[in-house]
Amino acid sequence: MSRILIEKLSEDRVEIVQDLASKIWPDTFRTILSPEQIRYMLNWMYDHDTLKKQMLAGHQFFVCFENGTPLGFIGVEPFHPDTQKIKIHKLYVLPESQGKGIGKLLFEKAKELASLLKLTSIVLNVNRFNNAVDFYKHLGFTVAYEEDIDIGNGYWMEDYVMSYPLKLE
Repeated sequence: MSRILIEKLSEDRVEIVQDLASKIWPDTFRTILSPEQIRYMLNWMYDHDTLKKQMLAGHQFFVCFENGTPLGFIGVEPFHPDTQKIKIHKLYVLPESQGKGIGKLLFEKAKELASLLKLTSIVLNVNRFNNAVDFYKHLGFTVAYEEDIDIGNGYWMEDYVMSYPLKLE
């Protein structure tokens, strides 16, 4: 019988996120970004020290495991930046595990944390050409606006900023 568990990562286990990202990104972005930009962004966003610094600054990472095998992760920042929002910075699931509800489980973890902290909304950036846009719309997110971000080396992130309102209880 399959056992699904979502676990909050400690700083000494960020390599799980790095490993998952290195497996997920090439497939997820192969038709959107060049291999060079994928490598650049992986090195920039998933560097061991970068992830640890993010955690020290308040980011939290949760990993979904099935029978001990990591299938996906979410990285969130409560009170982003000094607001009543939680920002999803990263939400990725292995290609072979997509469509099984793992992404929704990870999103529910962000909602649970936001509710516990009495935050008013969840926000995220997603590449405008990423199929995940439809996934987020299905969850109830709406596009707030478009944003182009210069990330250096001649590369840009062409994103939608999406928002999901939370009901305070």
